[in-house]
Amino acid sequence: MLAKGYIQVYTGNGKGKTTAALGISLRAACAGNRIFMGQFMKGTDYSELKTVDHLPKFEMEQFGDAHFISGKPSEEDILSAKKGLAKMKEVLTSGDYDLVIFDELNTALHFKLIPVEEALSVLDMKPDKTEVILTGRYAPDEIIDRADLVTEMREVKHYYTTGVNARTGIEK
Repeated sequence: MLAKGYIQVYTGNGKGKTTAALGISLRAACAGNRIFMGQFMKGTDYSELKTVDHLPKFEMEQFGDAHFISGKPSEEDILSAKKGLAKMKEVLTSGDYDLVIFDELNTALHFKLIPVEEALSVLDMKPDKTEVILTGRYAPDEIIDRADLVTEMREVKHYYTTGVNARTGIEK
């Protein structure tokens, strides 16, 4: 258990936000901590879903998907995100987890699936000894202001510009 938990944000247009959160999860699990990762806007089969099979103190749940990225979110998308935030509130306030990851929450906020004020009110309930990580592009200023640590991943060069698709085990 941590003596003090902080709020970390991984944002920006570069690769590695979820990967950074998963890396900290590995470190936390190896230190004997319990981890919960809730993934907003991810409803497909990513390799990290198998983490629960390899790290016994790691739990994960997905809330919705991002099929609307080139369009407008549906009421179902908004409902999935709101249900996800309610679940994450329950997880965060339970005191059962040392590390709680809100994966792609920033992106869900950007697409207005969840009002920023609602997300902030959940963060206000964070137990003092729980570490929280928020990932996703477009972190709103209110989230950045609330965070204790903010890292911006900036794309300098990426092989997808040469036609390389997301690869299992690396990007998905």
